[in-house]
Amino acid sequence: MVEHLISKKDLLNETGISYGQLYRWKRKNLVPEEWFVRKSTFTGQETFFPREKILERIEKIINLKDDLSLDELADMFSDSPTDLTLSKEELMKRNIVSITSLSVFIETVGDLSEYSFDVILYVYVLDELLQSGEIGFDEGKQILQTLVDHYPKFQQKSCELFVMRKMGIAIALLIASGEEIHLEKTAKIAVKFSISAAIESLKKKIHVGS
Repeated sequence: MVEHLISKKDLLNETGISYGQLYRWKRKNLVPEEWFVRKSTFTGQETFFPREKILERIEKIINLKDDLSLDELADMFSDSPTDLTLSKEELMKRNIVSITSLSVFIETVGDLSEYSFDVILYVYVLDELLQSGEIGFDEGKQILQTLVDHYPKFQQKSCELFVMRKMGIAIALLIASGEEIHLEKTAKIAVKFSISAAIESLKKKIHVGS
């Protein structure tokens, strides 16, 4: 798929932000270094950005900058876990995950006195998928076990969760983002879910409650 680019000049005009703001956000790691793409044009070297990604990111920054500091925003956009532990009661009280998803986790993995960020993420991913109607409870248990067993191996690298189905049988997979998957004709991808997007959404929910 061809990624559409937007020039720095057009980006500043379209969003209304300043050159200084853009590069301050870059220094604060709110806008990734790899999104700054240098290309030769008839006027010389110019900077371009992946259009959809940069516009979405700037909209989020503008909408949240009054509620969160730039450091908190940088943490939210990062795949790194936060130094956070919550009890089961706190998870319920703050409405971070549903009692249904937490119950499935306890049944599958066991109860914990404290839930680290990674474990909260596993329950949050399950919660999102159950509420979307894309999976059932048995598939949810498979997904949980897959996350518990394999997500730590990615060491904070971006990855995606896939659920494949063939003849009524589901298989859950974690794949590094950007990797291609080739399936036989009788199998299909039932779920494709970005773990990075879930981390960002969960951090936002923890920080600002929505």
